[in-house]
Amino acid sequence: MNIIEVVSKSQKQSFLDIARTLYKNDPNFACPLDGEINGIFDPKENSFFKHGEAIRWILTDDTGKVIGRIAAFINTNKAYSYDQPTGGCGFFECVEDKDAAFILFDTAKSWLKERGMEAMDGPVNFGENDNHWGLLVDGFMPQGFGMPYHKKYYQAFFESYGFKVFFEQYSYHLDRTKPFPERFWKIAEWIAKKPGFDFEHFKFSDSEKYIQDIIEVYNEAWKFHDNFTPIDIEDIRKIAREGKGVLEEEFIWFAYHEGKPIGFFVAMPDINQILIKMNGKLDFWNKLKFFYLLKRKTITRARITIMGVVPKYQRFGIESAIFWHMDKAIKAKKQYTEVELSWVGDFNPKMISIYESVGGVRMKKHHTYRYLFDPKAPFKRTPIIPLENRGTKASKE
Repeated sequence: MNIIEVVSKSQKQSFLDIARTLYKNDPNFACPLDGEINGIFDPKENSFFKHGEAIRWILTDDTGKVIGRIAAFINTNKAYSYDQPTGGCGFFECVEDKDAAFILFDTAKSWLKERGMEAMDGPVNFGENDNHWGLLVDGFMPQGFGMPYHKKYYQAFFESYGFKVFFEQYSYHLDRTKPFPERFWKIAEWIAKKPGFDFEHFKFSDSEKYIQDIIEVYNEAWKFHDNFTPIDIEDIRKIAREGKGVLEEEFIWFAYHEGKPIGFFVAMPDINQILIKMNGKLDFWNKLKFFYLLKRKTITRARITIMGVVPKYQRFGIESAIFWHMDKAIKAKKQYTEVELSWVGDFNPKMISIYESVGGVRMKKHHTYRYLFDPKAPFKRTPIIPLENRGTKASKE
């Protein structure tokens, strides 16, 4: 077997194609867009290159056939905030061959060790953790956009190599054809109408205002958390630009107290319900097909990616009030019958409680693993977020 760094155009294509090959007959797999994956490894596209580096490889057998892939990366904003300097590996795909998998893991480990790292998280993304984060270990069903889908045998590869569970990630599903529990509904409506509190949804016509509101709430809500790093405003602007025509304004909500932003909520249409038909390609004809299917209201599921409420207001039931508004917005768009609440970590019991209080059913589980290069070093799981410092959140560390 031969490990090859991905540099050339053909190697980049092979890195993408191995996933298409492995999941060819799996009806649950929605191939990520080629442009999206390539963009993660492009310094011109990915702002994380401002404070990090990344590399990727493919693995071939003795005949030259590609049988696996992996990437490794270092986010210097977070790498040194742990007990051991920690990098990451991700985008792992492999045939059912333990030796091949271990070659891929060894390659990522060696590259990270050469750069001073003492631990490796995986499978993770060289970007924010709302996308391509964690290994699917339970709930092998169609995945929400950005949520990874994997082969069942990958779990044994990671754990036999020596990776240990750093935290578990849960995805809940809401059947919007069923009403919220009555007790929740009464509390939410009361909060939503309380004097001094206002709620409004995102508008593209005033996008910069709402982007600034997200930054303000994010920095206040998460500054007490371990390994906090400010969000890059350009990343938010990019999402807003690229999402025009796809994002539903009424699915992104903000809470204000006396005019000051205190919370936000982001849900988006699950475009995987269309992308599953495109095999990762967004050429001219597929673009036409995408917008045709979008107008035909093919998408019936939304995915909640993040919620944030500043700690001072967390006992006011702001999250409930935002859900109250969201429910009305979804009911107004009758094609949406399901909401995926993903993901929430096992370290965030408050968010788990909120998801369950609205009737969410736990459907999927992903593992984020950590591998310590020194087997004698003490392993610590992600600590539970202290209640007094807890910024409500879904898919954020």
